[in-house]
Amino acid sequence: MDADSILEAIFSFENYGELLVLVQNSIWAGAVLGLLGGLVGTFVMKRDLAFAVHGISELSFAGAAFALLIGADIVFGSLIGSVAAALLLGVMGVRARDKNSIIGVIMPFGLGLGILFLSLYEGRAANKFGLLTGQIVSVDTVQLQALAGTAVVVMVALIAIWRPLNFASVDPELAEARGVPVRTLAIVFMVLLGVSVALSIQVVGALLVLALLITPAAAALRVTSSPAAVVALSVAFALTATVGGILLALGGRIPISPYVTTLSFLIYVVCRAIGSVRKGRGINGRVAPGTA
Repeated sequence: MDADSILEAIFSFENYGELLVLVQNSIWAGAVLGLLGGLVGTFVMKRDLAFAVHGISELSFAGAAFALLIGADIVFGSLIGSVAAALLLGVMGVRARDKNSIIGVIMPFGLGLGILFLSLYEGRAANKFGLLTGQIVSVDTVQLQALAGTAVVVMVALIAIWRPLNFASVDPELAEARGVPVRTLAIVFMVLLGVSVALSIQVVGALLVLALLITPAAAALRVTSSPAAVVALSVAFALTATVGGILLALGGRIPISPYVTTLSFLIYVVCRAIGSVRKGRGINGRVAPGTA
């Protein structure tokens, strides 16, 4: 394949207007997931759970693959796998060392199960590929309503525990001494994270879910330390990556996930560069002593 063929596969906007009309539900679904990912991602970074997201996604992949094998709803299977992994991590992984060791066990187990179920599946190969790389171009109205409803429940629950969860994330020892139910909050958040991972897999697939739940928040933390600004930027970056990725994918012949992950990565690179420049300056852009 030559360079022109590669570019045509990535960017080919023939009949783009007609395609855009047909995938309005997918665009709305991407916006919902971007909003959810941006909000949840801020706490993922504060609680140092980036590795946990990957572990949960592997078991979510196994649940989705099993659902595909038996002809059940893939999203439901993904939710079962994610929540099971999240509960296991929330209950057993109290210390960072314990959590990481449990994740290290869950990841290969979930991936192995998922590969086993996919190898037994005799249906369309595109369905298998979609679990790994994302497939959101066929979202219908019923699926969009279910997705939006689930996302709203997660976001409402997250907002309800926002203040104590933030306190427990920043200083768990002090929060526990003040009577904050740190362990209970950890379990509740892990369940919310599990549901978010399962929903996000529809866009970027099981292998690249970090681009939606980690990278936007990580980028936001590179350019600001204000809690409110981090949340706002994380949501904005996640929305840009998801909706922008879907819009770009309509003009190509490759899955959505490369577009979403590339946009997310570029946003992070730009924010990291901005953060590096500002690091050598004082507050509000003043040049720090000795750096002029």
